[in-house]
Amino acid sequence: MTERAIIRVSGDDPAGFLQGLVSNDTRQLEENGIVYAALLTPQGKYLADFFLVARGDDVLVDVAAPLADDLFKRLSMYKLRAPVQLAREDMTVRRGTGDAPEGAVADPRHPALGWRLYGADPVEDGTDWDAVRVAHCIPESGVELVPNDSFVLEVGLDRLNGVDFRKGCYVGQEVTARMHHKTALRKGLATVTVDGHAPVGTEITANGKAVGTLFTQSGGEAIAYLRFDRVTDAMQAGDATIFAADMARSS
Repeated sequence: MTERAIIRVSGDDPAGFLQGLVSNDTRQLEENGIVYAALLTPQGKYLADFFLVARGDDVLVDVAAPLADDLFKRLSMYKLRAPVQLAREDMTVRRGTGDAPEGAVADPRHPALGWRLYGADPVEDGTDWDAVRVAHCIPESGVELVPNDSFVLEVGLDRLNGVDFRKGCYVGQEVTARMHHKTALRKGLATVTVDGHAPVGTEITANGKAVGTLFTQSGGEAIAYLRFDRVTDAMQAGDATIFAADMARSS
């Protein structure tokens, strides 16, 4: 599991403060207790993805540790005079796919991702998370998800219940909505078949042109970021051959 960091948002209506910033509807916290969302640039590009978790009147922001410092700074910048407080929290995060322990909440991205538990010993349950992610084309912070590198619809966050198109304004909303309603995606994540192995980040090529990038691999399949108009039946990534037959796009 990618190391996680927790930011606690407290004060007067922390969910309302986050509502105007993030890609999903924080009102879902009242019913579900957890929401998956992202913070975007004003131009609609991905900066960070995270879980928002209800804790009494507060909201916990569960984010990949390498993204936490920048996210904290950006939330502080947007805070201005809002009557909320931000604080780093020392809290463990546990996840699993077996029987959910008391207090756990279902991962809102996909049923195959099981549950998450906050404040408990981080004991792993043996799940092969790369296999789960590849099987369902689920990107990971710091691997397929790189700040300022792509738009959230290209990496499939809408398919993973991370974007609400009816909630109203948030940072990057206008570009995201326009892409959703008017634009056929030309690039994005997809599951491909792999013969061989190449390191994460290896360039995929075909006919002498760059097609995309190879990411997480498991069981002869992989997640790849592709330019769809350059995809061919067989492509190269280092010493590996990439096959696009039966390619399942994340969009």
